[in-house]
Amino acid sequence: MKLIIDLDVYFDFICPWCLIGKRQLQVAIDKLKRTHPQVDVNIRWRGVQLLPAMPIDGIPFKAFYLQRLGSSMAVRLRQEQVRQAAKGIGVEIDFERIPRMPNTAKAHSLLSNALKLEDAKRHDLLLEGIYSAYFHHSENISDASTLEKIATYCGYEAGPIKAILDSPNVPFVSANTGGKGVPYFVFDGTFALAGAQPATILYQVMLESLEAKEIEV
Repeated sequence: MKLIIDLDVYFDFICPWCLIGKRQLQVAIDKLKRTHPQVDVNIRWRGVQLLPAMPIDGIPFKAFYLQRLGSSMAVRLRQEQVRQAAKGIGVEIDFERIPRMPNTAKAHSLLSNALKLEDAKRHDLLLEGIYSAYFHHSENISDASTLEKIATYCGYEAGPIKAILDSPNVPFVSANTGGKGVPYFVFDGTFALAGAQPATILYQVMLESLEAKEIEV
């Protein structure tokens, strides 16, 4: 009998720890598939806009972090911490190449509404595509034409995507983690983890979620 773990993942595209957390989660899920092939993980991506007051076109990336952290040294230390964590899971992040800190409302709106157009696999490709465009290709993910290009590259038809991006009636409502920040993982509405946790921890919590299901039965 198939068992389902429902997993809500709260994230924002501009958060490198969310990208790192996604990679760690995939490692954990792959391990779960090997040890518990009868279990499927149903992921629901919950978009959180960390900077809702960000101008629509964003602001210069370096200026944003300098203002946020207070000094060039603090910025270098924070970014090096992130780079090392990312490198540990095979992800290269070059902050020097990122020109702007974007407003992510349009990207979140696209991702949430695109779920109605294609299956979960293509939806994940779109999520990966937006992450890659921002962290690896220095693209402005607050720009509608950029998002349309990413979506069509991921296999979506241009017409429905353009309709989502152009429609004023498809607002994005940011999810709320109750002050837990992002990434934030909630397993079966019961077990929660905050931060980019190691794959071993995520895997263990999935096992605990399965044990709880057995107790309920």
